[in-house]
Amino acid sequence: MGPHPAVAAIRLAVRRVLHDILNDHQTSSEQTPHERPPSPLVLVACSGGADSMALASALAFEAPKLGIRAGGVTVDHGLQPGSDLRADEVALRLRELGLDPVESVAVTVGREGGPEAAARDARYAALDAAALRHGATAVLLGHTRDDQAETVLLGLARGSGTRSLSGMAAVSGADGRYRRPFLQLDRQTARKACMVQSLPVWDDPHNADPAYTRSRLRHEGLPALEKALGKGVVEALARTAQLSRDDADALDAWAGQAATAVRDAAGLLECAKLYALPPAVRRRVLRRAAIEAGAPAGSLFARHIEEVDRLITGWRGQGAINLPGKVVAQRQGGRLVIRQG
Repeated sequence: MGPHPAVAAIRLAVRRVLHDILNDHQTSSEQTPHERPPSPLVLVACSGGADSMALASALAFEAPKLGIRAGGVTVDHGLQPGSDLRADEVALRLRELGLDPVESVAVTVGREGGPEAAARDARYAALDAAALRHGATAVLLGHTRDDQAETVLLGLARGSGTRSLSGMAAVSGADGRYRRPFLQLDRQTARKACMVQSLPVWDDPHNADPAYTRSRLRHEGLPALEKALGKGVVEALARTAQLSRDDADALDAWAGQAATAVRDAAGLLECAKLYALPPAVRRRVLRRAAIEAGAPAGSLFARHIEEVDRLITGWRGQGAINLPGKVVAQRQGGRLVIRQG
């Protein structure tokens, strides 16, 4: 008798991603054909919740069959009493699954961008450092289709454009470090997989705290949408994410080519050439220029780019536009100058 359908589904999702990682690793190792490449190491980021515990279990089961080393990292954000003890418990569970290396990393969460964004930034910085420390080829993240739907709705609420609506990518980070095998699986599948395998699960109280935007969306917003529109909202939002990602990727590629064509010999942006671009492409060129000048990408919103865009499309002699990161955009003699103020 085979495994429970939920367990089979998560294992299949992880197996597919591990095959991709293995293929990428072998391709990158072809530069030294006379040396046998070492087995790649894949880490799982595990909070102890159902999604990441199901992912850790599937990784521990599938990786040895492919000759892949598997380890785990849990991040202690230090935001709740006893969080260090909980992180140690999660690390112990990962070792019991057979993962090695395993470590618990404590981080200090700042305040930049609000509590959720600050925690996320601290977590990814810790995961990046752990991957480099251990020489890991990839880090698996347990984001599900439900998480994707929430991300799309949050992007819609911010009014940040197509890229925000594209949600989370299946592959992201430096050199494709982060992989999300569960984006096509719902949260309930992961929870059921933990239950039938008797895997202990810790439910983070922050996930049910209405003080957090994502928590309100999860427990109030999405249920209200499903009540009003019927079942299938989560699946539809996940499809929207993929379609939006395809569109955004194409527009980003176009903008990358246009960014060179709209500059003069001195490298300054020419307003007339910017004006001739389609708005979606022009705004991407402006956003990229602002980031290159030092504006933090996470703090640069659509309203900022719209104000800069008006220097091109609605020029009335207005003054400089202040952007995050102490970056200033101003029009000077038919050129758009974006630099540190």
